[in-house]
Amino acid sequence: MATTAAVAEETAHRFAKDQLKAVIERIERLEEEKKTLSDDIRDVYAEAKGNGFDVVALRTIVRMRKQDANTREEQETILETYMQALGML
Repeated sequence: MATTAAVAEETAHRFAKDQLKAVIERIERLEEEKKTLSDDIRDVYAEAKGNGFDVVALRTIVRMRKQDANTREEQETILETYMQALGML
């Protein structure tokens, strides 16, 4: 009976080890994909810059388009208020 328990424990240990290895390998693949996508995005920004576009403005627009319209409008209003208070407008 003790050997059956030992075999079951070893099987469970092997399963956990294999599962852990699979998770780590999936994460590594996703990290590589993320790096590839990041490199591609950087290349697009470089191309845009080469065509005369302002990269800072492009990044700002991309970030703003991710936001909810109401949130974006609220932030723009606050920014405008602060700029007026500082005499920038």
